[in-house]
Amino acid sequence: MPPVPLRGPGPAGREAGEGDNAILDRGPRGWTIARRLRVNELPIGDIVSLALGAAAAGAASGLLAGLFGIGGGAVLVPIFYQALGALGVDEAVRMHVAVGTSLAIIVPTALRSFQAHFARGAVDVALLRSFVFAVPAGVVVASLVAASISSAGLRLVFAAIALAVGLRLLFNRPHWRLGDRVPENPWRALIGFLIGLSSTLMGIGGGVMNNTFMTLYGRPIHEAVATSAGVGVLIAIPGSIGYVWAGWGNPLLPVGSTGFVNWIALALIFPVTIATAPLGVRLSHALERRHLEIGFGLFMLVVAARFAWSLLG
Repeated sequence: MPPVPLRGPGPAGREAGEGDNAILDRGPRGWTIARRLRVNELPIGDIVSLALGAAAAGAASGLLAGLFGIGGGAVLVPIFYQALGALGVDEAVRMHVAVGTSLAIIVPTALRSFQAHFARGAVDVALLRSFVFAVPAGVVVASLVAASISSAGLRLVFAAIALAVGLRLLFNRPHWRLGDRVPENPWRALIGFLIGLSSTLMGIGGGVMNNTFMTLYGRPIHEAVATSAGVGVLIAIPGSIGYVWAGWGNPLLPVGSTGFVNWIALALIFPVTIATAPLGVRLSHALERRHLEIGFGLFMLVVAARFAWSLLG
């Protein structure tokens, strides 16, 4: 197994007596400091490919945030997972870092998307206010789960929800309804809690879940998309903080990480997502949504199959 980068200064780093570039190697007696990681040890082609991949993921994330009111984590998490694997990050933390970093990136993306939708007057403010406590409560529980769940368990959760989301997008029909009015409390609070819980475990902004919830109860799709951007803010801010806490002091984290959030990836993707989110909002009012749903649904099925295959391996 290749050596694994050790995160920067912190409890584990100080105990090991190394700084930001220390990496670990697994031997017969467990993990030991092997040597310092040098950036120039990575082939320049790999560095360029990873940077371009991160930029493309950021562009897709921003567009999806505007188009569907989601944070783009469904795109970011699988790309991060593959990139971290290429860099030799240990399997035990790879999925956690992918999810935590995705949530951190969703914060500015969701805020930018929410501002754009709010300016158009499309947000259901009353519904969003009713989620202010329920959604973050689900996020807190998910953060506690993330601190103890294995990488395989987290991948299983992602694959299962991605499969359900993909099938829903592919086979959804506009006339499907559970009712004509959004349910009141306590059912609304329970639904908000479940949206926060499942979305945080996946590293997504909750847009797909909230879109489904609102449209099944007769709300217009554009109103659902706009409100989902606000739900993404309620999930991403406490969620990213929770993943920082959950991974604090873990000696297997890659360089540039605080807990399960990697700031290098965040710095690469943040500018692109901010630039493309408003474009997604404009496109959401101009393009044929059914074609977009089919394409995104197929992508989610591919992602689900990829993670399911990794579990079998």
